[in-house]
Amino acid sequence: MAGGPVHEALAELELVDHHCHGVVTGPLDRPGFEALLTEGERWPGISPFDTPAGVAVRRHCAPVLGLERHAPADAYLARRAELGPREVNRRFLAAARTGVFCVDTGFAPHPVTTPAELAEAAGGVAHEVVRLESVAEAVAARGVEADGYADAFRSAALDAVRRPGVVGVKSVAAYRTGFDLDPARPADAEVTRAARRWLARGGRLDEPVLVRHLLWTAVDLGLPLQLHTGFGDHDIRLHRVDPTHLTDWLHLTAGTIPVLLLHCWPYQRQAGYLAAVFEQVYLDVGLTLHHVGPARARAVLEEALEITPFRKLLYSSDAYGVAEFYGLGALAFRRGLGELLQDRLDADELGLDDALRLARWAASDNARRVYRLPDAH
Repeated sequence: MAGGPVHEALAELELVDHHCHGVVTGPLDRPGFEALLTEGERWPGISPFDTPAGVAVRRHCAPVLGLERHAPADAYLARRAELGPREVNRRFLAAARTGVFCVDTGFAPHPVTTPAELAEAAGGVAHEVVRLESVAEAVAARGVEADGYADAFRSAALDAVRRPGVVGVKSVAAYRTGFDLDPARPADAEVTRAARRWLARGGRLDEPVLVRHLLWTAVDLGLPLQLHTGFGDHDIRLHRVDPTHLTDWLHLTAGTIPVLLLHCWPYQRQAGYLAAVFEQVYLDVGLTLHHVGPARARAVLEEALEITPFRKLLYSSDAYGVAEFYGLGALAFRRGLGELLQDRLDADELGLDDALRLARWAASDNARRVYRLPDAH
């Protein structure tokens, strides 16, 4: 990491990762590892190791496994297999120097660590974030009549957020409908008609009226709401997940709950605008950072912070599946933010006390405040 007091301070700070997932507990062969290295599909003749994320793994993660920088993919995977999943996970979680994890438990197509297992491997503390679409789909799977769906979903959501350790909720409306929805709270009759349509056909929750109902239920629950925005896998229709589509809904929900825009790329400037004009809006660039790699982290953060109030930026890794993304996300965040703040300090655009304070806010304090987490000791 480059020198200077801001870099040194960020290197020492324990991070609060406000949005992340479990990591795979079993061994991974090359196809399995490569599938987790990318948000896209695997294509014949094209390896995810030959992407910015793949190159960054070979450059920055190889030394954590005891390999030379830029180790070939086959050597990297052989060393990973030699160490075994438990040791690999321990090394990358330790390298991330993350003290608190807010874990989205609603996405687990692979056997992955529980929040408690993740915290144990890292020597940290884990909290849970409830994915509301998973709650709704569980209600449907148990069997419910259309006219009872709204009450059943509300009751199940309340039960879920009352579990020990739950600090927030999340919606993947971006994947299901996009954000260009009617912003108004749907009437009971609308919800019943929509539930009848959805329950008749089954499948994942992608009925627009019920997604609106889910977002308004989140408001009623009173906990911080995470919203995936921007970059994701090919289920996303990118033009429909620009967070500015939420503007009217944000007006209607002013004064209620914190809304945390996750990842954002390529809409980090739009997210910054919303954070600048709406009291309840916060953002991160989490998933983006390990996909662009440490070499481009500063550029993304700089655009996100052009007008974003410094009290509104949070850190997340959005690591899922491979523990490398915990280490890589933390490195990219520390390096990118450090370069940005250190250059402003060197140019006398920031004082040292301000630069150190802003680094501490983004790394941990902003998340502690929004999620009402205990202060670090």
